[in-house]
Amino acid sequence: MFLRHNVRKKDGKLHRYWSIVENRRLRTGHVTQRTVLYLGEINDTQQTAWRKSLAVLNEDTQATEQICLFPEDREIPAEVLNGLQVRLSELSLQRPRVFGDCWLACRLWDELQLGEFWRERLPDGKAEVPWVKVLELLTVRQLVKPGSKWHLHRRWFLSSAMDQLLDEDFAVAAKNRLYECLDRIEAHRRELFTHLQARWRDLFGVTYDLLLYDLTSSYFEGAMAQAPKARRGYSRDKRPDCLQVVIAVVQTPEGFPLAYEVMPGNTSDKTTLKTFLQQIQTQYGKAQRIGIMDRGIPTEATLKEMRESDPPVSYLVGTPRARWQEFEKELAAVAWQKIRDTVEVKLFTRDGEVYVLAKSEGRRAKEVAMRRRKLARLLWTLRAVRRPRERPWKRDTLLLKLGAARKEAGRAWAFVKVTVPKARQPVRRDTFQFQLRKEQLAAAELRDGHYLLRGYRAGDQAGTLWERYMQLTEIEAAFKNLKSDLQLRPFRHHLEARIEAHILVCFLAYCLSVTLRKRLAAHAPGLTSRAVLETLSGLLMLDVHLPLVDGRELVLPRYTQPEPEHRLVLEKLGWELPPQPPPRIRAAQVKAPAGNGQERSSKM
Repeated sequence: MFLRHNVRKKDGKLHRYWSIVENRRLRTGHVTQRTVLYLGEINDTQQTAWRKSLAVLNEDTQATEQICLFPEDREIPAEVLNGLQVRLSELSLQRPRVFGDCWLACRLWDELQLGEFWRERLPDGKAEVPWVKVLELLTVRQLVKPGSKWHLHRRWFLSSAMDQLLDEDFAVAAKNRLYECLDRIEAHRRELFTHLQARWRDLFGVTYDLLLYDLTSSYFEGAMAQAPKARRGYSRDKRPDCLQVVIAVVQTPEGFPLAYEVMPGNTSDKTTLKTFLQQIQTQYGKAQRIGIMDRGIPTEATLKEMRESDPPVSYLVGTPRARWQEFEKELAAVAWQKIRDTVEVKLFTRDGEVYVLAKSEGRRAKEVAMRRRKLARLLWTLRAVRRPRERPWKRDTLLLKLGAARKEAGRAWAFVKVTVPKARQPVRRDTFQFQLRKEQLAAAELRDGHYLLRGYRAGDQAGTLWERYMQLTEIEAAFKNLKSDLQLRPFRHHLEARIEAHILVCFLAYCLSVTLRKRLAAHAPGLTSRAVLETLSGLLMLDVHLPLVDGRELVLPRYTQPEPEHRLVLEKLGWELPPQPPPRIRAAQVKAPAGNGQERSSKM
């Protein structure tokens, strides 16, 4: 890289503009040049009428001054009292750090007016750094590069431009301050839900007529003696060996989360809905809404209460396949309606409820392939166990192997009939046999790809009901985003209050991500939130150090020039990068006298 200036004559006046440029060699052997940093104009010995000055923070006096800069090869005019000469030949670039993605996250934070919301609820008191800025730092970090609070304190903050964006020094990332901030935010969770609902309605016109409800779990690694909600239960993360908590979430079909609740890890899905519905009605009122849920969440008693409540609560839920036998006659009399190339539906009503049977060829092919793969693996295992050996299996050993095979096969085990030796019988081909249940397998494959939906005051069009139910994939995508992209799991805290605060920070980061995704949907639907953040992470901030002739140093924080892909993203969002940060003057650094064995700094 090298320093270059361009001379431009404007209105009869000469101007010199300085920039830092790098050479890039192409495959053809040619060399092209790219502007890395634009430094702007530095005065020549021109008339005062067009002499340029800039506001500079003097770190010695902590006051802002208007300074005129001149290169060292130009004399400062006698009438200029606040002029400084710059040694451009000794320019250096220091402390490169990520800027673009952090700036975008802070912009989203301001878009949701989270700073104003938390500033009212997190008074500064005697704190050295405002708590709202600490929380913004935690949320931005969770969005752009999730990790532990310790890593934020030790490494990430110094490698980011958050000090410039928050206008705070390293005190904002002090370890104890990060954890103390977590202790202050959980009490305001329900007020936050109401605030976000209002902001999304103002920004995007969200109506909240349809609400998706689902549950997930997230596990811990450790004994978790100080977290009473950490229990063992059904693990959706395939980690039954770990303690966990259950998280229930309500969100809109567009992906905007409205509320969540943290429950003990052994909470049954069927026991959560009634309490959550009461909380939603208390917080948002008894408006006409349709709750969309998967099967297994509502019980018959809960659905009856929803129908008989005042006003009645509308719902659309999945129904277990075991109930098909009750509706075989009604279903046989109704014709299929094709709503997509591979999806057909049929609808009938009973006792004021609407039932929709859907058939998906894609889902059928998937279910058949999964079952056949497990069956093939099971039969291969059984043949291997049945194969003659020099030393035949003992009956107890055989039972252990069959138990392991049954666990791996899952529901596919029901399609194989296995005959095992009786007690004290030897294990031979005539005492240990297995056979495929072909009739049961054929009957199961006829039902593959079918699923039954059940609705109350949710509509009377089969296609509309099916499309609404399919929107549950949005909440599943939210769970995947929270767990993987935002690293909700595994928890690194052991106090229950901080565990729930960590979940709240992840929730805030997810709200920023959803807001960005909605912004992109209107103008750049092919881009994802993560892709945009990764693209803008290529925008760096550097400190340009310019030694002054008087021995002091001018430091100019500057972000790099946007590349075409950066400009394209900003154009799609309709946003512009902020102005370059103001420069500052540092006192000169001098070395200690020889023989002292160390360097020290003094202010001149």
